[in-house]
Amino acid sequence: MDQRITLITLGVEDLQAMTKWYEKVFQWERMSEDEGVSFFRLNGMILGLYPSNMLADDAGVQQDGSGFKRFSLAINFRSEAEVDIVFEALRKRGATILKPAEKAFWGGYSGYVSDPENNLWEIAYNPFWKFDE
Repeated sequence: MDQRITLITLGVEDLQAMTKWYEKVFQWERMSEDEGVSFFRLNGMILGLYPSNMLADDAGVQQDGSGFKRFSLAINFRSEAEVDIVFEALRKRGATILKPAEKAFWGGYSGYVSDPENNLWEIAYNPFWKFDE
C-alpha cells in the first residue's frame, strides 16, 4: 500500500466558527462552499472540518469519549475496486474493521478501520476529486 495521507478530517463542535477561524487565522481558502463540511486544499493533501457528531456517526462509533478522538485520517484510492482490495489486505493483516466499505451518501465509496489506539482511518474512493500521482 502506498505511504500517503490525502485527507485529514477534524471533528468540530461549531463548523461555521471553525471554518471562519481557518479562513481568518491561517488565511486558507475553502475548496468549495459545501454545506455541512469545509475542505481546505493543503500542500498535497486536504484538511476537512466536519461536525464531530456526524463524523462519529459516519464511522459507526459512539461519541461518548470512549475511543472516538474526534478526527479521522483518510487514504483515497483510484476506484471502488481498489478500496475493496485494500480492505481485504488490511483484514488479512489484522486491522480492526469498524465499517466495511460501502456506497456513501456523498457519492463516493468508503469504510473505516482503526489502529491499535483507536485512531480512525477512512479508506475511500471519491469520484469528484483528482489527486496527483
